[in-house]
Amino acid sequence: MRPMSDQFAPILLRRLRGVVRVAVDALLPPRCPKCGVTVAAGDGAMLCAGCWPTIAFLGPPLCACCGLPFPHDTVAGPGPGSGGGLLCGACVRQLPPFDRARSVMRYDEASRDLVLGFKHADRLHTAPAFGRWMARAGGELLQDADLLMPVPLHWTRLFKRRYNQAALLAQAVRNAAGGRPAVAPDWMVRRRRTISQGDLGAAARERNVRGAFALRSGRAVDGLRIVLVDDVLTTGATVMECARVLKRAGAARVDVLTLARAGRFDA
Repeated sequence: MRPMSDQFAPILLRRLRGVVRVAVDALLPPRCPKCGVTVAAGDGAMLCAGCWPTIAFLGPPLCACCGLPFPHDTVAGPGPGSGGGLLCGACVRQLPPFDRARSVMRYDEASRDLVLGFKHADRLHTAPAFGRWMARAGGELLQDADLLMPVPLHWTRLFKRRYNQAALLAQAVRNAAGGRPAVAPDWMVRRRRTISQGDLGAAARERNVRGAFALRSGRAVDGLRIVLVDDVLTTGATVMECARVLKRAGAARVDVLTLARAGRFDA
């Protein structure tokens, strides 16, 4: 039987956190990260009532593989490896090297400041809310996953930025999902510094990241079910290259979970 002090420690810790949260909210009321108005303390939505409807959250119907939302309920149909789910035209033609991908919201004019503020402007206080959103959007991916693995930054870019936004999101997802699966923040490495993908087309993005990632020496993923975590899914070149590395190393499944998704949503 555990000592009484050990039994009450978690309760006292939760109460202490609650007191601290109330004090911080009193001194620094939480504000909507888009417009700056004060929002309700402890509001899991984080966005104010005016900004919330401007965000295009993604949900069914969507491609069972890549997660692309369908504009209508009538879609291309099942394809190889779909597990009975409906696939978009691109996945019917050729399945990606990852198994499934899910994203919280569309990357557009309304969401761009949220993502870039977190990624480049040190607005790290948004991470817990983003983690909750991602845990809901990726619930099916997380159910039996063994590891959350953030897409790595090259050490020079990490030194300049001071944090890897994908690693912060992975930890926030783990916290929102009840402390599991474990986060593996350094299992993958970026072997060379690639140029920014922002202005590159799909083919150039694929060439840019080809061979750029590797599994760190001494890490074994054989038979593991892994969820790759990143901020934005655009063409998918980065996560597909990471998935190839992990599959070649013996991973049983590689899924992708991102905060936002760019690209076309009309086909």
